[in-house]
Amino acid sequence: MKTVADVMTPAPIVAQVPGSRNEVINMMVRNKLTGLPVVRASDGKLMGIVSRRDIFKKFEETQLSLIMKKNIITISPYAPLPEAARIFAEKRIHRIPVVDENKLVGIITPTDILKEIRNMKTAMTAEDVINTTCVTAYEEDPISYAVAAMRVSDVAALCILNAKGDLSGILTDRDMFNDQVSDEEAAAKLGVSDTKLIGLRNVLPLFYTATSDYFDNNKQIKDYMVPKPLTVFRKTTLNEVARLMISNDFGQIPVRGTKDELIGMIYDVDVLRAVTGVLE
Repeated sequence: MKTVADVMTPAPIVAQVPGSRNEVINMMVRNKLTGLPVVRASDGKLMGIVSRRDIFKKFEETQLSLIMKKNIITISPYAPLPEAARIFAEKRIHRIPVVDENKLVGIITPTDILKEIRNMKTAMTAEDVINTTCVTAYEEDPISYAVAAMRVSDVAALCILNAKGDLSGILTDRDMFNDQVSDEEAAAKLGVSDTKLIGLRNVLPLFYTATSDYFDNNKQIKDYMVPKPLTVFRKTTLNEVARLMISNDFGQIPVRGTKDELIGMIYDVDVLRAVTGVLE
């Protein structure tokens, strides 16, 4: 059985305390990351972890020590993969620092395990593991509604419906970021100092901050969403779901039923829940 050490990213990029919000934002953008372990500058001791959501939940804070999560879950490099998968699925987190003898040696994410699941044979399907209420919005709602819905529901994606109630698109945090942060002034508000880095995918959702400063509220959700999104059938096997997530860089995919109706959303951590006992 593979262990965490077999799939983790060794010697991960880290943020340091003392440090600032803007320094972390620049590190995330420059390295195309959504979260970082935080270590103490004086001795490299692991002190916490910070994600893009953490930043925007406390966007009024400028000091990293006040933004990061301090009570973090860690894992040994010698732990079997099912243990890491169980933690991801139960806690619905997206990165676990790997610690050996009190030293940070790596980081593991759901994607690392999805790569193993992709090659598995499993009879389990998407409908077996959907574990989160699918939050929807109407395509002609103002974008401010989507921002509020994401923040209140604590989701990173909405399924968008048309007037007939059919799935017409998907809206994720990074779709909004890509659309908005397109000039030097807007980037500066987010702490992104290098304008060449503006618009990189998978970085910094805006829905946790004062969005009125960044969004044109005359625009509708359909102006930001991805139309005709990729979906999976409710009977799609989990190894195929994993393959699609990896090849498309998706963290979630809408699930449709026999009549093409929307029945829910499957997330990467849901896929892990289904295989925690069969990763040998």
